[in-house]
Amino acid sequence: MARPATRISSRWRLCRRINASCRAELVNPRVCATIDSCIQPQPAALRMDIELRNIHKRFGPIHANNEINVRFDHGRIVGILGENGAGKSTLMKILSGFQPADEGEIEIDGRVIDYTGPTAAIANGIGMLQQDPLDVGAFTVLENFIYGGAEGVTLKRAQAEADLQHLTARFGFELDPHQPIDNLLIAQRQQLEIIRLLALGVETLILDEPTTGISAEQKDILFQALRRLAHDEGLVVLLVSHKLEDVIDLCDDAVVLRAGRLVGEMEMPASANGLSAARIAETKRQLVTMMFGEELEAQSRPHFDIGETVLVADRLVVHDLRLDMQPITMTARAGEVIGLAGLGGSGQELFMRACARLQRVTSGALSYCGRNILNASYRQLFRRGCVFGADGRLEEGLIAGLTLTEHTALVADDRLQIDWTAVEKLTASRIERYRVKGRASDNIEQLSGGNQQRVLIGLLPDDPKLLILEQPTRGLDVDSARWIWTQLLERCQQGTAIIFNSSDLEELVTYSDRIFVFYAGRVHEVPDVSQTNIDELGHLIGGEF
Repeated sequence: MARPATRISSRWRLCRRINASCRAELVNPRVCATIDSCIQPQPAALRMDIELRNIHKRFGPIHANNEINVRFDHGRIVGILGENGAGKSTLMKILSGFQPADEGEIEIDGRVIDYTGPTAAIANGIGMLQQDPLDVGAFTVLENFIYGGAEGVTLKRAQAEADLQHLTARFGFELDPHQPIDNLLIAQRQQLEIIRLLALGVETLILDEPTTGISAEQKDILFQALRRLAHDEGLVVLLVSHKLEDVIDLCDDAVVLRAGRLVGEMEMPASANGLSAARIAETKRQLVTMMFGEELEAQSRPHFDIGETVLVADRLVVHDLRLDMQPITMTARAGEVIGLAGLGGSGQELFMRACARLQRVTSGALSYCGRNILNASYRQLFRRGCVFGADGRLEEGLIAGLTLTEHTALVADDRLQIDWTAVEKLTASRIERYRVKGRASDNIEQLSGGNQQRVLIGLLPDDPKLLILEQPTRGLDVDSARWIWTQLLERCQQGTAIIFNSSDLEELVTYSDRIFVFYAGRVHEVPDVSQTNIDELGHLIGGEF
């Protein structure tokens, strides 16, 4: 049966209280009328099948999507895989209306649909959950659920709250309608966004790296909900991920992109009764070969001689109005890698910024290279070899609108006069060394997230005494993440101490000498990483210490 061009009459308006370029809130005057229908499984006639034909997208000389032809059937969960810059995010943005294709067409249930913008995509049943959910931090859960009622049309709060609680209970989610968004964990914000999209009648749900920053228990809840949506209710679920284990565990199929082209499709082994380690390893090997065109060698972490103490935190209490931070004692020594684990908002980010003198301290002592730094600024620490790398690439680490060459010029030296010839040569060298897929003249925002991360790491000094890094491989594929760690460990071998946090437990276990687990402001040390594993670390992150 041909699908109507617009199934739900929806309108969007920009939230005036926040940056219009970052947020757009849906105004749906018929939520009351449609929410009950979305609670029940959709009739088979309305279940969606999607076909993308001859999709092309170019960014200057980069052919991000090159003649992509792929079909997504209802009732299936499909993993979208590929190395950084392969074109998977671009393809999903085209499907969800965030970017237009240069060529090609999208067919829904046998009918070619021409839409522009996420508004029209949602109206046609396609919604995308961004890695950073599009919500309004100052509003409550309930206000985000019903935000933006059309003039003269109001969804009663009591009815909205009942609908919200019905949906949360249905999927085993835990959301307090009156809790401010700023107080939620990333997993809870994802849950709210999923519920909102379902309430709008979405039948194709796209998720971008949804397991980043959530606990094993939260991932199980998410996966159970996604399986129910696809297998019981017939939705299309598309999972963009770099975590092969997640794709193997959750997905029915995987499609792989490389250099802008679709290079392979593969049915995942059924995992209802669990898979053997050998079967998982073989499936990962096949996926990696499709992603990179070759197998990758197993990664091992060399350990280096531990040198002098670089940083000492002695019963340090970090100031925060919302989190009760407990005293933290920690030392970092030359050649040592210290990993910080924990759910987002557990305190590890606050501690790292306090060590870099970017966050206030209430009490305790903090010294760097034997000198008290409680009254020091980050600029002073930077000049003495302490470097902080922020998680927010375009918010704190890089500057939108500047080219790669201009970024190099900013960190090259402090002189007012810039030697552009030398800067251009240095930029070209870093592009080659860090395998950045982009040109020196490209604006930084034109690069994929993974290539932005490569640029950010490439801007770090070659010989720092201490590196404090937030999520150094966030958004990177397996090969890129290993390459970044090769560069970091070279510095470590030369005597650099590294403190980093990560939501990837395997990364923490692989590269850390010691791990400190944060939970609700409390800290637990794992002094010997060789004596722990990912499962045990997952329980610690959940507060079981």
